[in-house]
Amino acid sequence: MSFKKIYSFLVVTVLTATSTTAFAQDLIARQAPVDKHMRKLDTLALKAVVEREEAQMPASKLYDEWDNKYAHKATELPDSFRINLRGFHMPTESRVVTSNFGSRWGRQHKGLDIKVYIGDTIRAAFSGKVRVVRYEAAGYGKYVVIRHNNGLETIYGHMSAWLVEENQTVKAGQPIGLGGNTGRSTGSHLHFETRLCGVALNPALMFDFRNQDVVGDYYMFRKSTYENEGQLANEVRGKIGNGGYVASDVRGETIPGGGTPKEPSSAKQKQQAKAQQNATARYHKVAAGETLFSIAKRRGLTVEELCKKNHITRDVKVRPGQLLRYS
Repeated sequence: MSFKKIYSFLVVTVLTATSTTAFAQDLIARQAPVDKHMRKLDTLALKAVVEREEAQMPASKLYDEWDNKYAHKATELPDSFRINLRGFHMPTESRVVTSNFGSRWGRQHKGLDIKVYIGDTIRAAFSGKVRVVRYEAAGYGKYVVIRHNNGLETIYGHMSAWLVEENQTVKAGQPIGLGGNTGRSTGSHLHFETRLCGVALNPALMFDFRNQDVVGDYYMFRKSTYENEGQLANEVRGKIGNGGYVASDVRGETIPGGGTPKEPSSAKQKQQAKAQQNATARYHKVAAGETLFSIAKRRGLTVEELCKKNHITRDVKVRPGQLLRYS
């Protein structure tokens, strides 16, 4: 074979190999966006499946069944479990805790009592599915139980009316009922429980009603320590003094947990009473016709200070019966 023929053969071979490699690389390059798109579709499809399953059976990893018979039925607790608190909504705008979680009157009080008035809106703390809507004359009165995707179940007791039905899907912040005084109750309030696998956890472990917030993005539940943590949570985020009321501040309102305070007699008692008063948050009950301006003037504050204490803006219209913190 002549040199010219050999050279031509090599050139053709090289060009063929190069074109084949280039063609393959071109195919790979064109396929990459397709693969990426398919992965995106797969992820969206998987997410849709998970969302459908959670809507049908929230927190299915923790709960084996879904029934509407019991408000709560204790099952085996995990040794530890991270509860996602993001996407929360406070059940009520009230900041007044009138009764703590724990021992009370010789029995265990399984939730927090929050001062609300008849007709006040009660909202879902997290998104989830309504499991129970029922009336219990000797206990919760008109109550609602919601199971949430974060593993918790929340119970809302003593309401005057329901705004949801069993097996209804709800969003965090959605109205579920109205404040009331039904069932075993001595005054209008919201009885609020948080349960994991049917076992009551102190809501103060997760919710700070005075600051209208949760304690963080997550609460790490530990089976070995949650009871002791719950006692500490009462001290940090539970009831203060008589529940947050001062006799002279709430016109026509009975002080939760006690009657009219006695006038201190000695100088020492007066000093102690003053110190206690300074350490206790005080609230003003809005009367008909009052405005933020008139309330701020009466309590010796600017409107800006009053708004800051209550996390509201100047354009908010207060309503009769509403409680506003001023100290």
